[in-house]
Amino acid sequence: MKAIIEVGSKGTIFMAAREQLAQKNRGQAPDYRLSFESARTLFAELTPARLDLLNTLRSMGPASVYALAKTAGRNYSNVHADVARLVELGLIERTDDDMVTVPFDAVEIRMALAQTA
Repeated sequence: MKAIIEVGSKGTIFMAAREQLAQKNRGQAPDYRLSFESARTLFAELTPARLDLLNTLRSMGPASVYALAKTAGRNYSNVHADVARLVELGLIERTDDDMVTVPFDAVEIRMALAQTA
């Protein structure tokens, strides 16, 4: 399963829901979708440091926030704040034993370019 992150216009959510239903009907686990209203908002939320954390955590497997901060070579409080936001966005999950994990095999970022007349 992958996370698809996109800059979406009005109505995009309905196309995404339709695609998720089609995946479910084919017996596939539907991809996780996350939409932002602008590229500016997307990149404000998904900073390079947060994207690096996703990659590091995916390669580590389930880990504590402390272990993630140590492996990433970053300050614990900054990693803690980034993990909290990534949990809110649905890109990181917490386990029952308070470990964090990335449930996706891949993250795909999509941004359509403006159409020319």
